[in-house]
Amino acid sequence: MPPRPPDAAPPRLYRPEEIADALGCSAWWVKDRARRRLIPHTRVGRAYRFTAEHLAEIIHLYEERPAQPAQAVAWVTEPLSEPGAQTGSGQPRRPVVAPATRLRARPPRRQQQYGTVA
Repeated sequence: MPPRPPDAAPPRLYRPEEIADALGCSAWWVKDRARRRLIPHTRVGRAYRFTAEHLAEIIHLYEERPAQPAQAVAWVTEPLSEPGAQTGSGQPRRPVVAPATRLRARPPRRQQQYGTVA
């Protein structure tokens, strides 16, 4: 950061509640991230304070970009090919599907402790 001229006013410091309002999250989240040194901040005594530059950097840190370019997404989201139609590789296109995880319920706690179900 370049040095400030001596006659320049100090930057305005924002409280965690003000940053939380701007980000649409809770003040607890802002303080927790600052405490764990995951977001830029200034400590004044025991208080966390933020400048406009800190807010811009926080927004940049949590910005998300698409995982795939737009062109690659287009062929993945196309409907399945016609039954007779084949692609260049000889295989019909299929959408990408995440593998399913089979969930299993555990027995109720009361039955485990007392051997009976109420």
